[in-house]
Amino acid sequence: MPDTAITGPTAHPTDPETYASLHADATALLEGWQPTSPEAANARERTLTLLGAGPIAMSRQHRPGHITASTLVLDATGTRVLLCLHGKFGRWVQLGGHCEPVDETLVAAALREATEESGIAGLRIDPVPIDIDVHEVLCQGGSRHYDVRFAVLAPPGAVEQVSDEAEELGWFPSDRLPEPLAGGTAQLVTPALAALRRSPLRLAP
Repeated sequence: MPDTAITGPTAHPTDPETYASLHADATALLEGWQPTSPEAANARERTLTLLGAGPIAMSRQHRPGHITASTLVLDATGTRVLLCLHGKFGRWVQLGGHCEPVDETLVAAALREATEESGIAGLRIDPVPIDIDVHEVLCQGGSRHYDVRFAVLAPPGAVEQVSDEAEELGWFPSDRLPEPLAGGTAQLVTPALAALRRSPLRLAP
């Protein structure tokens, strides 16, 4: 994200206060969230502990770990999911990535990533997380992603466009996901479908 997208005299990606509003939003969101599994509950507590480091925890510059946002994109019928064959590690995975200074909320970060990586306009996101996962990554020479995950609904007739980060995008039946599959991706299907059934009208731009 170019610096021209950031406003304010001290706003810079390496300045932790750049992420102050996003940090406050993420903290409030996760403090009020009801985990969808025992594993997600454990990850929630670990993520809240990370957030105790302050706004820097939202930045990829924070070597001990940082918050990321990802989405499981479902088609308009709720029967297929859109996955990305990731160019760096060669596995199918949900869409998502790092937070940026332009993001005002964690939901906004997740929706931005889904839109950028899918090339689909008009995506709608459920603002209630469906999962949290903590895992080791290679960025910054070795770190952890504390990934907060959301359900997203694509509009009817949506046509995806491959981004620079993906070798391929594909729609797959929710009960027949492709291989090789990234760890943690399959566990998103059940809570995403539950979110769609529970509150289809709450999915909002």
